[in-house]
Amino acid sequence: MTGFKHPALKQLTEQQVRFAPPARRLEQVARAERLLAEIDETRQYPYQYVCYRLTEFRPDSYPDLRILGADLAHDLRQMIEWMTPVEALPEPVLTLEELSKRFNVSTKTIRRWRERGLMGLRVVTNGRVQVAFLPSAVDKFLASNRDRVERGSRFSQLSEQERDEILRRARRLSRVSGGSLMEVSRRIARRMRRSVEAIRYTIKNFDREHPDQALFPSVNGPLDAATKQIIYSSYRRGIAVDTLAKRFGRTRTSMYRVINEVRAQRLLEQPLDYIYHPSFDDPSKEAEILAAMPDADAYEARRREMKVPKDVPPELAPLYEVPLLNKEQEQHLFRKMNYLKHRASRLRNQLCKEEVDGTPTNEVDPTKVRIQDLRLIEDFQHQANEVKDQLINANMRLVVNIAKRHSGQADNFFELLSDGNMSLIRAVEKFDFGRGFKFSTYASWAIMKNFARSIPDEKHRRERFVTGHDDLFDASPDTRTDEHEVLASTERAAHYVNRLLNYLEPRERDIIRMRAGLDDHNKAMTLEEIGQQFGITKERVRQLNARAMKKLRDLAEEQHMEMP
Repeated sequence: MTGFKHPALKQLTEQQVRFAPPARRLEQVARAERLLAEIDETRQYPYQYVCYRLTEFRPDSYPDLRILGADLAHDLRQMIEWMTPVEALPEPVLTLEELSKRFNVSTKTIRRWRERGLMGLRVVTNGRVQVAFLPSAVDKFLASNRDRVERGSRFSQLSEQERDEILRRARRLSRVSGGSLMEVSRRIARRMRRSVEAIRYTIKNFDREHPDQALFPSVNGPLDAATKQIIYSSYRRGIAVDTLAKRFGRTRTSMYRVINEVRAQRLLEQPLDYIYHPSFDDPSKEAEILAAMPDADAYEARRREMKVPKDVPPELAPLYEVPLLNKEQEQHLFRKMNYLKHRASRLRNQLCKEEVDGTPTNEVDPTKVRIQDLRLIEDFQHQANEVKDQLINANMRLVVNIAKRHSGQADNFFELLSDGNMSLIRAVEKFDFGRGFKFSTYASWAIMKNFARSIPDEKHRRERFVTGHDDLFDASPDTRTDEHEVLASTERAAHYVNRLLNYLEPRERDIIRMRAGLDDHNKAMTLEEIGQQFGITKERVRQLNARAMKKLRDLAEEQHMEMP
């Protein structure tokens, strides 16, 4: 069910079509027609008032929704089409083709009449939903739009000489200029002082009746996915749309439609994960969320006063030109970044095809693609990336400090720094700002956890390529790691950890072991998996784990333990 401008009216129509009996729907259609006759297109109408006029029931949903009269008139016509029960009609209906032949006009003209007030309804013919018309509705439209109907049917009064002249000019222009059907029709219409639609319809009728002599042979079938990608790539390389239209035998409009469809599909395929917060659904919070961060002027002043320490390598100097963020500034930026992603995600879902239950798929519905929505999605994503870059740049020095503490275990400090930067980027994307914690705590844990995995793996990879050049060993000091020393260090670490764990309660001790992967060959378990083991929620597991870790840190400080 498409064509509605307001989801609320679409939802109401779906409910009535699905659950209301035919007699009840006929009553509601009559009410909709009466309301349609009263609408002022310049006014706004409350949704609850509209729902009451249609169903005699005032709902609690959408209390603040106001619908412009022009949009309401459009959706009411759509509602009448979908809700009219064909089985309960007192007269037979006319199909779109039958009405076109009756008035000697094109189906496109009939569609324009529908926008002017010709009421139709939806019927199922051969398993396909089509638009049909009641004779009484057609007569009613004819009575109030007689001049319009006569103007639309004038093109059928072309003489044989005029038809031959149109076809002769069209044949010559199609060969000489190579323009499209619409372009040729416009040029002939200016010369012969006829409507463009009359010229186009005459040429199309000739092509349909004489396919072997067609002036504009149609391209069979829709474009396949590979051809659409070629069109999009060619457009990105700077090839004009007019050139593409001639190359593929399509109109400029169809080329733009293909380009926007591929562009929308690529937007859907891009990963867009974000952390949801209830304030995102409150329209009154939008201005606060998108505003500048707290103390922005003071932050910029500190940036201008920043000086790079003398002992910092040139490669790391830019990191000391960005001040650190306080907790309030971090919370604001994280909420802003995730809100922008939330807005982009909602717009992306509106471009998708829907399953039977209304769930959006990952495929683009070409009928829903609008260039304004695509630009808005890209703008939201660009703004979110700018905020993300600001958060990353403000925390890069944290990576340097942690990498320095682990630099003795790795051969290349800058490789370690690069690995830590990747951990920082993932931490920015996964940080749940709604819990109220400071980001540096979460990021430090993520970076150190990654170093704990990557440094042993890097050592193992390097040791595979160690050769036996004794002269090189004699000329340079032996900096290789002693295997016995590594084993002894590992045993000491295990002894310290087990000694600390003995101070914990049994359940806390088990949670720490499962979370850190101490009992299952270094395979850490998720909070949800641990919760299933103990029969508690993952939030409760997180609380117990945080409490146990705090106990361990306090014990380590009290006993002055040196952890390897």
